[in-house]
Amino acid sequence: MNYRIERDSMGEMQVPADRYWAAQTQRSYQNFRIGGELMPREITHAFGILKKAAAIANHQVRPERMTDEKLQAICTACDEVIAGKLNDHFPLVVWQTGSGTQSNMNANEVIANRGNEIAGRKLLHPNDDVNMSQSSNDTFPTAMHIAAVLGIEDALLPVMEMFIETLRRLEKENDDVVKSGRTHLQDATPIKFSQEISGWRGMIEKPMEMLKLALPGLKELALGGTAVGTGLNCPKGFDAAVAKAVSEETGKAFVTAPNKFHALTAKDELVFAHGALKALAANLMKIANDVRWLASGPRCGLGEIHIPENEPGSSIMPGKVNPTQCESMTMVAVQVIANDVAVGMAASQGNFELNVFMPVCIYNFLQSVRLLADGMRSFHDNCVVGITANRDKMRHNLHNSLMLVTALNPYIGYDNAAKTAKKAHAENISLKEACVALGFLTPEKFDEVFHPEEMV
Repeated sequence: MNYRIERDSMGEMQVPADRYWAAQTQRSYQNFRIGGELMPREITHAFGILKKAAAIANHQVRPERMTDEKLQAICTACDEVIAGKLNDHFPLVVWQTGSGTQSNMNANEVIANRGNEIAGRKLLHPNDDVNMSQSSNDTFPTAMHIAAVLGIEDALLPVMEMFIETLRRLEKENDDVVKSGRTHLQDATPIKFSQEISGWRGMIEKPMEMLKLALPGLKELALGGTAVGTGLNCPKGFDAAVAKAVSEETGKAFVTAPNKFHALTAKDELVFAHGALKALAANLMKIANDVRWLASGPRCGLGEIHIPENEPGSSIMPGKVNPTQCESMTMVAVQVIANDVAVGMAASQGNFELNVFMPVCIYNFLQSVRLLADGMRSFHDNCVVGITANRDKMRHNLHNSLMLVTALNPYIGYDNAAKTAKKAHAENISLKEACVALGFLTPEKFDEVFHPEEMV
């Protein structure tokens, strides 16, 4: 491999000749050979956005330092970062400095060197130009918030909306289907299948409302606080100008954080938002479990719904088909629920003026967003859209349920209704036969008051 020599404040470093990063990135690359978890590409993308926005803001407030030529070179290089064209030049892992300083410098070095290549001369310095008016301590939390907002609004919420619409369709298609309800995994009073599905729909709608409540906090940007929140070396108006530029670049309404001391050291907005992600994961666990229980069988389970058959389910049992999309969705839910612990613990580790667990915090947060968006889409496209009711099985189970006896409470009382159910179960006879045999109702009166389909 060919190398070139790059220099920083600590001396010279050999850097691969075909890479745009420089000495500080190389030091981190060599010093933190831990795991294989790269800094999320969403963060790389967000750095491209914020560095472009910072250059635009600096051009407004420091035109004598951020010249037209420098602005053009930085913006062109940042556009390539945003487009993912320079991903191979961002090699650093999550397990690095807790402030994300090395990833900030990675962005500064790549943009400076690529910008110099575009300009055809050594025009840009990574610290003096690309990092102008900034610190790693305010850029990394800014990148975290930009990435979080884009992930939620552009990747996750659209999938949630699609999921909700499919459940609405299933509700309409099954509004005439009455089935046995279940509580404690035991028979309960009847319910419409559409009502059961509406519960699933609400379990997507509620976390969506929670996520939308979290978005305003995530749209507050730390940029402008620089090292400790005081804004040292940051000109007046830069913070508002950079938030405006980020908003124009993303189409999202970002604002500058009103309290930069809070913005640098606290990660409570991410904890709050991830709580909504955890709520969504918990609900998806429940929905996926309901689906696979209801589809269990085909002969020895509940068998009340049919789901798409996507692939063979066994290497030894011919013809077996498993609810694999449900299993995938529930594993995603487990990971997201576990990630919530990491996000919360990381957010609790603010020491004085800075949180130093930011990379692991955003790594877990963005993994949750990504897994939920991808997992829900797969579960939706390969399972939920194809759910159909096994109406015959639902009807059989409904009329075989002993909990229909609840309808008799107003006529024979709770205790007598319990006796009726127990007799029917013990002797394997119908509720009507048991009720008449016990002398609680005549056959005619039983038929008059007993209508399971009207119990919903």
